[in-house]
Amino acid sequence: MAYQTYPAPGPQHGAERPRARSRILPGFGLRGPRREKHVLDAADLGALAFPVGDDGVVIGVDPQGLPAVLGLFRPSAYDLVLVGGVWTAQVIALRAAAIGARVAVETARGQLWGPLAQAAGGGQPCVTVHQVGRLGPQGASVASPVLVVRDLGARPPRSRLSAAPWQTTLTLLPYLGPNAARVLNAADLVGVQRVSPQEAELTGRVLSLPPEDVASLPTLGDDLTLWATRMRRQYVRAVAGQAEQQVLGGPRRMD
Repeated sequence: MAYQTYPAPGPQHGAERPRARSRILPGFGLRGPRREKHVLDAADLGALAFPVGDDGVVIGVDPQGLPAVLGLFRPSAYDLVLVGGVWTAQVIALRAAAIGARVAVETARGQLWGPLAQAAGGGQPCVTVHQVGRLGPQGASVASPVLVVRDLGARPPRSRLSAAPWQTTLTLLPYLGPNAARVLNAADLVGVQRVSPQEAELTGRVLSLPPEDVASLPTLGDDLTLWATRMRRQYVRAVAGQAEQQVLGGPRRMD
């Protein structure tokens, strides 16, 4: 907090001049050290390079072997759908917790998520597991973003949580059920792992995928996911670290 002195009103005749008093200026910090300014000639500006890219969670590597980053948390509600295995969803949950987010899992398969919740956070309750219909408001904020994972089978009920800024919902579908078109259409981003040819055709129609992607979906490996919107698509290979492998084991499509 910085201080600045202001002179008191001028003294009246015969009165002693009062001493200067200090006044707090709110919103300003302490002045930092005085250093010489860095000056760069205009001819040298071209040598500057700033490696700026998307920030978020590294969910794997792209076909070129570069990190694939998912901007998971945003100042508005964000809905993801993953048609795949719980292993991939758990990798995303662990990495979200690793960057300081809270993870709330609504599932009927508590036996699959309980060990992850115990292992994550070094004893801190950064991952919590809730029974179906028992997940309350999470109070997400820019300082405390929340990932809500809904592992509720192929026909998930509508969420009772209200959409909120800095709160991302990841709905996990083991396969495409009768209401799959509605769920996929409502998502901001869709990830698809290995599916049947019939499911691939449905996914291709909803997401407007080209024929080559529709043909490749039934042949994907356990660690591959096609992440797509109606404008962009990218294949991502999930690569688990040693600590993640100890908790989750190797990649698998079915559980």
